[in-house]
Amino acid sequence: MRRPNGLAREAVRFKPASFAGTFLALLMSALIVSACGILLETSLRASVPPQRYARAPVVAAADQYEYVVTGSGEDREKEAVPLPDTARVDAGLAAKAAKAPGAATAVPDFTFPVRAADDGAGPGARGLPVPGGVITAHGWGSQTFTGTELTTGSAPREGEVVLDAGTARAAKAAVGDTVVLRTAAGQQDFRVAGVAEAGAADTARDTGDARAIAWFADAQAPTLAGHPGKADAIVVLAKHGTDAGDLAGSVKKALTGSGAQVHTGDDRGAVEEPGLGHAKLTLFGIGGSFGGIAAIVAVFTAAGTVALSVGQRARAFALLRAVGATPRQIRRAVASEALLVAPLAGIAGCLPGIGLAHWWFGQLQDRGAIPQAVDLHVSGLPLLAAVGVGLLTALGAGWAAGRRPAKIKPGQALSEASVERLRPGLIRTVLGVGALVSGAVLTGVSARSAGGDAAGAALGVVMCFMLAVGLLGPLVARLCASLFGLPLRGAGPAAELAAANSRANARRLASAITPIVLAMAFASTLVFMHTSETHAADKQRRAGITADHVVTDPAGLPVDAVAHASRAPGVEAAVGLLNTQVLVPVGSGEFKSLQGAATQGVTGSGAELAKVQDLDVREGSLDHLGKDRIAIDKTLANSADAGVGDRLPLYLPDGTEARPEIVAVYGRGLGLATVTMDRASLSGHVTSGFDSTLLVRGGSEQSLTALGEVTDASGYATERNLDAKLGAWMNNTMAAVLGGFAAVAAVNTLVMTVLDRRRELGTLRLVGSTRRQVLTMLRWEGLLVSAVGVVLGSAIAAATLIPMMSGTTGEAPYVPPLVYGSFVAAAGGLALLAVTLPARAALRRWS
Repeated sequence: MRRPNGLAREAVRFKPASFAGTFLALLMSALIVSACGILLETSLRASVPPQRYARAPVVAAADQYEYVVTGSGEDREKEAVPLPDTARVDAGLAAKAAKAPGAATAVPDFTFPVRAADDGAGPGARGLPVPGGVITAHGWGSQTFTGTELTTGSAPREGEVVLDAGTARAAKAAVGDTVVLRTAAGQQDFRVAGVAEAGAADTARDTGDARAIAWFADAQAPTLAGHPGKADAIVVLAKHGTDAGDLAGSVKKALTGSGAQVHTGDDRGAVEEPGLGHAKLTLFGIGGSFGGIAAIVAVFTAAGTVALSVGQRARAFALLRAVGATPRQIRRAVASEALLVAPLAGIAGCLPGIGLAHWWFGQLQDRGAIPQAVDLHVSGLPLLAAVGVGLLTALGAGWAAGRRPAKIKPGQALSEASVERLRPGLIRTVLGVGALVSGAVLTGVSARSAGGDAAGAALGVVMCFMLAVGLLGPLVARLCASLFGLPLRGAGPAAELAAANSRANARRLASAITPIVLAMAFASTLVFMHTSETHAADKQRRAGITADHVVTDPAGLPVDAVAHASRAPGVEAAVGLLNTQVLVPVGSGEFKSLQGAATQGVTGSGAELAKVQDLDVREGSLDHLGKDRIAIDKTLANSADAGVGDRLPLYLPDGTEARPEIVAVYGRGLGLATVTMDRASLSGHVTSGFDSTLLVRGGSEQSLTALGEVTDASGYATERNLDAKLGAWMNNTMAAVLGGFAAVAAVNTLVMTVLDRRRELGTLRLVGSTRRQVLTMLRWEGLLVSAVGVVLGSAIAAATLIPMMSGTTGEAPYVPPLVYGSFVAAAGGLALLAVTLPARAALRRWS
């Protein structure tokens, strides 16, 4: 008797197809786990090197996160949620920081947008020909740490501006000239006090053409920015010889009680790059949430392939038992096989996993979801985890599959190797039924939930039903083979034989069906979840925009756009909208969280808003909209358990707490905005003080062209849908990763099962079946497998999407026929190729 590791080597040598399938499954598992692990690690370690603040050893700024605390004592957890906009500090803190020991000076820093005015300039004033119309403005005090230097003129005073050399040259503006600019405080004329060459720190974030830059007096900058008395950060410069750590300590002490946080090193980069927090959240969602699901699916599929490989050699194990092999030797042989294949497959899978992570990360950067300055972190930890997960999967699945042939008597082992067992194990059946019941319960929970709660419960529905299919696979396969085999009985001898084969070999059928169910269920859920939300949002948006004209400008509309439009001939109503987001606490206890809610700030009254926008008010009235009074969507009302007359606690874009009264609940929040409030309530709490959109009823398009791009409601709805491109791309990419993995696993499994049936196919040829008849039988089997997989996968997707969409959109899922048809065609086509090609190769020796 060979030693167990010798048996393992011989098994690999004489059963290469079986082990090639196992190798591929474990390789794909390692690919998925390593790619998601790299993205998860990057979300935890991501940082941005300071560029604007590179010369400033210490920077004090407000905390850019709001926190959700759940539990108490040892169970206390604190979750950080990035704010929708920048939180600011009191500009007066600069004076306190400047008095800290070791501080040479402290400067309040301001960064805000200013629009170039190309019309309406007063006598002797000129507009600035700036590409895109946006000028990045700063306080002049920042030149102490950015390296900006005057080339002509002097520092700006109130009512004056310093222009960068490129902008001044393009506008042919010189010192003493007057330029007109639109700020959050309105359109004003400014005297050009000087021209400066922008320092490296001021242009560090430029990714293409040089930005237009302007500097204002520090005393006037916060007012022009729309944040009187507030600064983005306090920059502290050190005296010669002062250590940055010592200075940080003294500044922190000087600012005690102000709420400002003191930053040094790479932490300064997070202050100047507000998108870092959201980028981390996006990466964590992909690497953590999606990565966890993908890892479970990968392990689940790889385990099934390993179990199939071991099960295909049940006869060999039975013979080994018959010639004297002990149960321990059989178990060691299976373990040795795993040790031979799994590490190599894991290492091989990590290489394309790194490539997938780089591609995914790069695509997110190209789409603006991740700042360009953030780097992908690749370390040995996720790679080691991928190899370890594959090894444990192979060992666990091999042990489970080889346990019975190792422990039963040799004669019984030979008998069971010849004829498939009809009944699965008791434990497996109980667990499968439990998963099925859990999925049904979660379906009911999802149907009764709304918003994010419905989506969260739906995830559990998919996982439970998939687990049930895996555990109850043989029973499900036998039942489906009986039902789907009925039509085949009248389709000829080959089809009838295919149906009989499927009924008699339910375990083999189940191993082929499960990956197809996985691919269909996850791809359909992810893709059709987005199509359903997009379809419902587009429908609400088209019905909700009743204005005749919609005016937009990428740079933001002028502060007086509403007044200007209202004076145009024939205009009945003009309402400005500022689009932003607020955070709303929802849930309670351990399920408490902060939900981001799309918000529109309305310049105008509720009655005027009703003339240009139909929110589908269900309760209350928009007439009462105003200071400290808001309207919310019904989905948010359900999630927050609030209604008309209640006060809704929320956090404004910069984290300021508010408790406005709800005066109306409406039904078109998905397509328009989840929260509607007056524009004045958002003043001072957003970075840009310019409205995003102007809705106009009446008047002519020509009278509004001076304000921005004019379109109708239909064009605006189409343009707004483009904002969902990132979400669509992410959903489709995740569907492609999961669906593609499951599809490869399905093909792999089908190829393994066909190659394992070479003796059976040869017997059919010996008893008189033609090559064509055998191939026809296999094609019918492939179609049966794909049909069962598509139906079960579609049923799981439907059980997930129907209650989830009912809770989030109030409508049935929207399934584009062509997309669904492509999924079905892909499943059928892959199944046919996976059985036909290896069958042709196997039948060559019998030709």
